[in-house]
Amino acid sequence: MVDNSMKDHTCQAIGYVIAAILVGLLSWLLAKVLPIWLAVVLFLILFGIGILVVNTICQARTINRTGAKPSQPVMKHDTPPAPAKEPPAKAAPEPEPEPAPEPEPEPEPEPEPEPEPEPEPEPEPEPEPEPEPEPEEEGEGVKPELLSEAREGGPDDLKKIKGIGPKLEKDLNAKGVYHFDQIASWTAQEVVWADQNLAAFKGRISRDNWVAQAKELAKK
Repeated sequence: MVDNSMKDHTCQAIGYVIAAILVGLLSWLLAKVLPIWLAVVLFLILFGIGILVVNTICQARTINRTGAKPSQPVMKHDTPPAPAKEPPAKAAPEPEPEPAPEPEPEPEPEPEPEPEPEPEPEPEPEPEPEPEPEPEEEGEGVKPELLSEAREGGPDDLKKIKGIGPKLEKDLNAKGVYHFDQIASWTAQEVVWADQNLAAFKGRISRDNWVAQAKELAKK
């Protein structure tokens, strides 16, 4: 066994030297066309491959020569093999700790109720129009222009003015009022005089607004 081991070591040493020389020459040639670092990397790779090849060749020679692997001693057949030791019993795995219970999620806060919209203020009622004050007496007033008779074409139909009836129309004609344009031209002082002297009821001319009605009728 010692002789075979020495031969194996000699084979390996010679193989390593040959592999180193061959790989070194190849790397030196490649370094001329490749960068240095790449040549070094290729040297290490090829040298490792050479070692594997040398070991394989030396082991194959030893097996062919002895019929057994170089590192394996020749066993005597009369000695019973030692009983294999039983592997130690594996310890029972410790029970995995139970996972801690997940905390219950906190209840979501209830949304706050939306504030009720404030009621819109009711619109203030429009103030009622104040009644027009009745015209105060302004003395005797000014007498308007009166006619002794109607113009050509005859008198106007004064009954078209609101507040003038047939009897009042005759009274106005008798006092010199025949036409719409006469009443339409009355001033405030003349209306005061007419209220006191022409109308059957005091204040009727102003209350029924004869002047405005007469202006509209005079345009027709």
